[in-house]
Amino acid sequence: MPFAESWSSLVDELAAFALSGCCAGCDLLGTLLCDECGQALIAAPMRQKTPGGLPVTAALVYRAVTARCIRRLKEEGETLLSRPLGTALGTALEAAIADGAYGAEWPLLVPVPTSTAAFRRRGYRVPELLIRRAGFASSRLLASVRSTADQRGLGALERGRNVSGSMRARHARDAREVLVIDDVVTTGATLDEAARALTTAGFRVRGAVALAATPRHSGFQANAS
Repeated sequence: MPFAESWSSLVDELAAFALSGCCAGCDLLGTLLCDECGQALIAAPMRQKTPGGLPVTAALVYRAVTARCIRRLKEEGETLLSRPLGTALGTALEAAIADGAYGAEWPLLVPVPTSTAAFRRRGYRVPELLIRRAGFASSRLLASVRSTADQRGLGALERGRNVSGSMRARHARDAREVLVIDDVVTTGATLDEAARALTTAGFRVRGAVALAATPRHSGFQANAS
C-alpha cells in the first residue's frame, strides 16, 4: 500500500476512534454508553416530599453511573446522553401522573429555570432538553430574578435561604395544574422555591419530578409498587 494511502487510512481510523469516545458510565472505549451502564439508567421511581411538603418523584439515584452520565451531559456537552436520561425521566413523569389527581387534563410541565451563565456555557437548558427527550412539551413559566450562590457544599437550611425569593412565574391566565421538573434534587429547596413562585402566580402545583435524587440528603426511598 502506498505511504500516502496508508497514512490516510490511519488518520481515518484514529478519527473514528476519537469520535467513538468512551462509555460515560465506565470509560469503556468505543461506545458512548455500554449495555451494562445503559441498564443502570433504567428508571426505578422513588417518592418523597420536600421540606415544604411538595411530593417529588425521582427516576434514579444520583450516584455511580447515573451521576457520571448527568455530569457528562451538564459539564461536558454530551447531549446524546439526554436520550437515555430523558427516557428515565419520562418513566418518572408517567408514575407521577398516575399518582396524582389531575382530572382529565394533563398538567403543565414547568422546568426549573437555567441561569443565564449556565445557558451561555452549555448552549442548552438541561431540564427542558430532558423533557423534550422524554417526548413531552415544557412550559417555560419560571424565571430567575436574582443570582444565587452555588448550592454545592451548602446544608439544607443554607440552601433554602440561598434560593428563597430567587424565582418568579408568569401570571396564570387560569388556575392550571403544574408539575415542576428538575434534573437533580438534593434537599428540595429549589423545588420549594419554584412551587412558591408558581403558586403566587396563580398556578396549582401538584408535585415535582426529577431525573435523579442524591442519596445523602434527599431521603428518597424506592417505591415498592
